[in-house]
Amino acid sequence: MRNRTDAHRVALAVMPGAPIFEIAVPCEVFGVARPDLVDPWYRLQVCATEPGAAVGPGFVVGGDAGLEQLVTADTVIVPACTDVHEQQPPALVEAVREAHRRGARIASICSGAFVLAQAGLLDGRRATTHWMHADELARRFPRVRVDASVLYTQDDGIHTSAGTAAGIDLCIELVRQDHGTAVANELARRMVTPPHRAADQAQYMLGPVPDVAASTVADVADWALRHLGEPIRVRDLAARAHLSERQLTRRFLDVYGRNPGQWLVRERLRRAQELLERTELTVDAVAARCGFGTGAGLRAAFSRHLHTSPSEYRATWAA
Repeated sequence: MRNRTDAHRVALAVMPGAPIFEIAVPCEVFGVARPDLVDPWYRLQVCATEPGAAVGPGFVVGGDAGLEQLVTADTVIVPACTDVHEQQPPALVEAVREAHRRGARIASICSGAFVLAQAGLLDGRRATTHWMHADELARRFPRVRVDASVLYTQDDGIHTSAGTAAGIDLCIELVRQDHGTAVANELARRMVTPPHRAADQAQYMLGPVPDVAASTVADVADWALRHLGEPIRVRDLAARAHLSERQLTRRFLDVYGRNPGQWLVRERLRRAQELLERTELTVDAVAARCGFGTGAGLRAAFSRHLHTSPSEYRATWAA
């Protein structure tokens, strides 16, 4: 368990008619106390543009937090807006802009990106939104570099995510940034959701993934996760799945959005991060447990994919 003196303040901006799911995700991630993981956890405030307004079918925004609390928060999250074709509430747009000026981390879920764009926070930045709204975002805000192919983006404290479930991925990523991979993974386990989907994973596939393909990949992936410290080659995974390497690669791309080799490196890096955060194992020992072989191999992977070293990463969380 990690401790700090003051709880990180998260403000959730809610507009009338906002979808329930996009509101519920930040409430579940940041609004439920988890003192056995981090004490104190986050302090969530629901900041309504119109207190008492209805959101979704049959729900009403409660609480008395207004946009003044949003301005002073450490993190501001804007879930889906009511209508992407309309101008967003001016008071909310200005509050988000002011929060950014004061140094807050800003994040949007789904069409909440339209609020950030109207505030000018996405100008010149790569951003995403639900793929159904991507063309409209690009049309209305031509200075935004819209990328409809990814789950979420991050650029110097500005975060955007795709629709619905991608909001879970982004919120868990924010927890990972604040408290590390081990805490984020445990939170994901409690929410019964994958611990991490990479930002650049595709929002959707052009066709449905057959149940048998997903099941085969899941079985092979589960085996690999239990043997990360061993030498694992793509042909080993293909043999376990009774598939050719080409067939296995195609199914991994369908399910995970990356080929088996890329997936394996990501999982080994994630395991290494968790060990560096939670144990005092040497870099060489961590490398051996995660399948990188030597400390030099682990350092090379950290430099290439995380742009830091294992020692620097451990020092960040030890601090």
